[in-house]
Amino acid sequence: MIIIPVKEGENIDRALKRYKRKFEKTGNMRELRERQRFTKPSIKRREQKLKAIYVQGLRQAEQG
Repeated sequence: MIIIPVKEGENIDRALKRYKRKFEKTGNMRELRERQRFTKPSIKRREQKLKAIYVQGLRQAEQG
């Protein structure tokens, strides 16, 4: 359960923004969407590998 303390006189929009940020960090929606369909372990590994290659390329391009 996410608890957002609202300070005296604080704008409700700001509190709502803090709630949304905290909710996003928990990863609940991401996990729900991921569980809606089954992904084979080999596909997951392939995606992780491609992402790692992409990030490594970005870091190498940044260095020189």
